[in-house]
Amino acid sequence: MRSTFWTGRLRCRGLLVRGTLLAVALTAWAFSVVATSMPAGAATQMITPGVMWTDTAGNRLQAHGAGVFTVGSTYYLVGEDKSAGSTFTAVACYSSTDLAHWTRQTNALSRQSGGDLAAGRIVERPKVLYNSATGKYVMWMHIDNTSYSDRRAGVATSTTPCGPYTYLGSSSPLGHQSRDLGLFRDDDGTAYLMHDDPAGYLRIDRLSADYTTAQSRVAAFPEIESPAIAKVGGRYFLLGSHLTGWGTNDNVYASALSLSGPWSGFTDVAVAGTRTYDSQTSFLLPVTGSAGTNYVYLGDRWNAGDLNSSLPVWLPITLTSSGTAALSWYPSWGIDTATGLITLPTSRLVGVQSGRCLDLTGAPRTNGATTQISDCNGDTSQTVAPTTASELRVYGDKCLQARDQGTTAGTAVEVWDCTGGDNQKWMLANDGTIVGVPSRLCLDVNGQATANGTQVQLWTCNGGANQKWNRN
Repeated sequence: MRSTFWTGRLRCRGLLVRGTLLAVALTAWAFSVVATSMPAGAATQMITPGVMWTDTAGNRLQAHGAGVFTVGSTYYLVGEDKSAGSTFTAVACYSSTDLAHWTRQTNALSRQSGGDLAAGRIVERPKVLYNSATGKYVMWMHIDNTSYSDRRAGVATSTTPCGPYTYLGSSSPLGHQSRDLGLFRDDDGTAYLMHDDPAGYLRIDRLSADYTTAQSRVAAFPEIESPAIAKVGGRYFLLGSHLTGWGTNDNVYASALSLSGPWSGFTDVAVAGTRTYDSQTSFLLPVTGSAGTNYVYLGDRWNAGDLNSSLPVWLPITLTSSGTAALSWYPSWGIDTATGLITLPTSRLVGVQSGRCLDLTGAPRTNGATTQISDCNGDTSQTVAPTTASELRVYGDKCLQARDQGTTAGTAVEVWDCTGGDNQKWMLANDGTIVGVPSRLCLDVNGQATANGTQVQLWTCNGGANQKWNRN
């Protein structure tokens, strides 16, 4: 995450003087992601926003700007140890088999007496790939000084997951300055570096066979930072953040069938105005088990005034082979690494303005039954189950959808057999709004009415209480 100010076209990073008002705002926003105290042997582990995440020794998890990689059934987490604040303490390394309980291992990188890893230097966003040809784990990271004018990419290697790693030095990849970065390895073993070039671009560069140097440019985009890539069904997804200092913003995504493009335009990955639920992209994690693969978004909620208290935001993310990405907010959700299954909370949707439940009209199990508000009565027609496909299911096999794939204000919302269509995809925000993915319109009670039987529809999002829904 970069702190920016403008003098003509000049951007500088890392000045914590941006902080007082921003720190207050971040504190006011504060929620986080943590593992509950469920026993480590339990299959489904709960990830719950709102409190600090600790490791198995009870210490604060030091994994800011994190990356994750797997060795067999073990997940390894590397991230910035912010004990010293903004300057380098260590690259911490943790291990887990369930993604909820993390044990701190040997520091992957520790302070050195001088050079890039000395006290007072900046080391950010470590990411690791394993190179099967060389038998080495390769780490890339952003290297800088406190004025953020060095703008280099560092490389280190190890023969074991947590190392300690041998630092090889830093460079300007292909002659370009480098700030926020990420790594991606494709199915054929080719590795890529994504990094923010302050000349005004986000670059994707192909790495050498040993993953330690950049070899050629693959693609370039208008400048965004904090890049992360995942591949789903032959389609690539690139997530990134706008440049707003340590403050959060509406992160965006693009997709393509080839890393070299053509790429789609960038679109908000979460509900607009939520600032990606007050987080910034760090990593996209595939979780593969006996029942398939789901994806987890790893983000950071930066606290400019106290970077050590910045909190992780981990949420399920929908990534489809058709090119749709959608990120919803859940106050609690479960993950089973053995099966790869994610468990999401079932609830009623209760209108904030009316106090009445989202309900179905007429014969509610019939395709085309429209939605309305009605007194909450415990009927199964008022119970909605979100899925990792961004569906909102009723009765288990019916989905809420925009009628006739409509994307205009006033489109009716009805139930239909679940088809996987984009008109059946929804994003649930932490402020109570529910947004149709293709339309970017809000689930709205018509005319701000509160009476039983009032139609529920899509409408332009305006922040009204008739567009806010409690999940209970």
